Parts: sequence; C-alpha cells; structure tokens
Amino acid sequence: MAVFTPVSEAALRTLLSDFDLGELKQFEGIASGIENTNYFVDTTQGRFVLTLFEKLTAEELPFYLELMRHLADSGVACPRPMADRSGAILHTCALKPASLATRLKGLWQPNPTARHCEILGAAIANSHIAVKTYPGDQPNLRGLSWWQATVPQLLTLVTSEQAALLADELEVQTRFSQSSLAQSLPRGAVHADLFRDNVLFEETPQGPVLGGFIDFYFAGVDQFVFDLAVAANDWCIDCSARDSGELDPARVDALIQGYESSRSLSADEKAAWPIALRAAAYRFWVSRLFDWHKPRAAAMLTPKDPTHFERLLIARRQLPL
Repeated sequence: MAVFTPVSEAALRTLLSDFDLGELKQFEGIASGIENTNYFVDTTQGRFVLTLFEKLTAEELPFYLELMRHLADSGVACPRPMADRSGAILHTCALKPASLATRLKGLWQPNPTARHCEILGAAIANSHIAVKTYPGDQPNLRGLSWWQATVPQLLTLVTSEQAALLADELEVQTRFSQSSLAQSLPRGAVHADLFRDNVLFEETPQGPVLGGFIDFYFAGVDQFVFDLAVAANDWCIDCSARDSGELDPARVDALIQGYESSRSLSADEKAAWPIALRAAAYRFWVSRLFDWHKPRAAAMLTPKDPTHFERLLIARRQLPL
C-alpha cells in the first residue's frame, strides 16, 4: 500500500537471509492504499510482497497471517505468508512487524462483467466455508464499535447535512445490531475489504480466471452477508462518469448466484441484505472521512474521496428494509 516506512537494501537483505528464497534482485514500493507499507521484492526465486505493518501490532497480526495460511491451505486463492527457516511467518523489518508473502498472478479488474462477479461470488462463499474451521477470533476492527468511537470526532468537520446522515445511520445500525435478526446471522473470519483492487484476475481467451484475494489486513470476525455486501457495493455498481453508485441488477444477480453455487444464503441473510449493503457503504464512508480529515504522513499517499461512499449510502438507504 502506501510507503510510510522506507526500507533500505541492507535491511531487506538482512531479512531475506533468514529465508531460502534466493538472492535479492530488486525491490520497489507500492503506491496504492493507505494503511501499510508494501514493496514488491524480486529474488532469484520469484516475486514476493513485503508488508510492513504501520498500525497493527505484533500481538494482533497472527490472526491475519494465520487466516491467510489457513485459507491457502484450504484451496482459497490468496497470498501465502512465507515461513523463514525457523517456521515463523511474522517477521521484523526496519523496526516494524512485517510479513513476506507470495505474489499472486493477475491484475485487478476496473470494469468487471457479470462473469467476474459470478467467479468472485463463488470464491467468497468458498472462503466462508473454509473459515468454519479457523479458530482465530479477532473482531472486525472497523465495525460498529469503531464507528461509535469515530463518528463523534467527525461531526464538527463535515456539513450539517452530512453530520445528520452520519448520526442517523449510526443509530439505525446500532439498533439493528441489537435485533434478533442480526444475532442470528452466520459469522466467521471475513476479508471485509473485497474491493476490485483487492482481487486479481488473469484475462484469458477462455475468459477470466481468478488470481486471488489480497490485502487481508481489515479482516475480522463479522457477518458473512456483510462481507458479500462490501463486494457488491464495489463490483456491482454503475461505473459511468456520473458515478451514481446505483446497483447493476445483472451483476448483483451474478454475484449472488456465484455465491450460492457453493454456499446457500439463509432466509435471515436474505432478509438482512438491504441493511448489510447500508452498513458496507457506511463503514467506508466513515473511514474515508476519517482519513480525509485526519490524514497521516506517507512518502506516497493520496487519501481517497469520501463522497463516493456518501452517494452509495444515500442510494442504499432507499432500499426497503
């Protein structure tokens, strides 16, 4: 993601000396994203991704890294954290906790078709099935508790109309979280950030082939339907210049059909779908507002425009509950 912590060649060579991954050829910072420092690292054995964690602590990180390893072992396409000669997958580089993981094939798809959405839906379902045997229990750190702590900090920084919308939706989501429907929804460790740029595809003459999911560092235990809604709000929207954020029914149907080809949504999950879409829009509006108004310094960092998810939330609030 953004480069907050510069890494020297000497520091990287020291890290690689603990692995059997060949000799360092070159490395370069990855400019996208806003949470961690990432580098592509090329060795004589291939390309890897080095991540230095800027917020997550060494105590928190085993949840994410072991989740990735568990999913990879279960056949879900995602980066596999590399173990050093001692078997450890959590490392230190430039005085920061770090991981070194495989680099997946493919590129992110800026203009997904219904076929991309169908493939994505099946892969999400397979990840939800796989985590039934994952013992990690880290809550979603950008979930309701974070909204409740963060929104009050934003109310004086936005317009009165935005403040009213933020407060009202927080009340709606808080009330829903206490309902019997919310309590009944299946849960597990979810990615919670499956945007187009966090999923890689290879485009072949036979059609798109999934490369895999990347950037698991917003993962946490949450409702499966919320995870699916996050994806729908990015993969299944109107992508025209006017950016209304309206859902494209054909791509939504393809996403759901792909999902249900591996795991059927329960009646409760279907009933919760509209409020989950609202929650997914709200979560990213709040986080982008926070990053916009309270940015951190980074060598390569461009805060993302929060108005996109404001439009999505307004559109999702029109859906009947």
